[in-house]
Amino acid sequence: MHTEKPLTGRIALVAGATRGAGRAIAVQLGAAGATVYATGRTTREKRSEVGRAETIEETAGLIAAAGGTGTAVPTDHLDAGQVRALVERIDREQGRLDILVNNVWGGDHLAGIGEGHKMWEMPLADGLRMLELGVKSHIVTSSVALPLLVRDRGGLVVEMTDGTAEFNRDYRENFYFGLAKNAPIRMAADLAHELESFGGTAVCLTPGFLRSEAMLDHFGVTEPTWRDAITKEPHFAIAESPVFVGRAVAALAADADRARWNGRSLSSGQLAGEYGFTDTDGSRPDAWRYITEVALGGAGRSADEYR
Repeated sequence: MHTEKPLTGRIALVAGATRGAGRAIAVQLGAAGATVYATGRTTREKRSEVGRAETIEETAGLIAAAGGTGTAVPTDHLDAGQVRALVERIDREQGRLDILVNNVWGGDHLAGIGEGHKMWEMPLADGLRMLELGVKSHIVTSSVALPLLVRDRGGLVVEMTDGTAEFNRDYRENFYFGLAKNAPIRMAADLAHELESFGGTAVCLTPGFLRSEAMLDHFGVTEPTWRDAITKEPHFAIAESPVFVGRAVAALAADADRARWNGRSLSSGQLAGEYGFTDTDGSRPDAWRYITEVALGGAGRSADEYR
């Protein structure tokens, strides 16, 4: 095993690697030595319904810039045929799959965040589309990709969501949004049970308050100037870069004893405390503990105490 690149020889599929957490996970897996297949719907030629400019080709370029090997494969993960072609390509080119990251979402523009809609007040088509994007896409991908992943023992499945299991027990914005964010937690728990006899591990992972490209744009800041947004949103002081959750997945994948996490709901801050990695600024933000104790609990502490 290469100590500087502990994932050398591992093959990873990051479904939903166009931007945000998925992009950073793909880059960090590549930097750690894995060969990464990065998928998404936005390419140089075509944008998805999300409408943002980031592309999977850019993600592959970032993997290469980080010293890794990355291949961008345009894929709609709601189309089983496209996913089957993707997995067949991975099998043909690599003969194995070691890491599957189900990160597809892209439903924020439908979520009605902050609008307080009751279930019956939301357009049914929007709600069902959220469940397609955030739940069905994960199911399709796992159904098609897991036969290749379990061919060799020790595979890892990471279901990505927003919020820990504890946090998601409470109401989340609206019926559809809450269902979409809870489903990956349950999927990871059930896949953990089914993968265990194959030596596999499944977990659900959440970043904290993520400084995604969209969130930075929302506050009118950039990654170098992100702290300027704290005047608009004081809790943004706990925000973490996407690199942080990318390093969390890379550390988890490199852990020979990762089966101890099987079926668990995990956070980037929690895994940083376990594995010792940091965010780009050298800190270890524990956003969900901060959110629970300070943002929601009213504790009179600063974000610096949680970094």
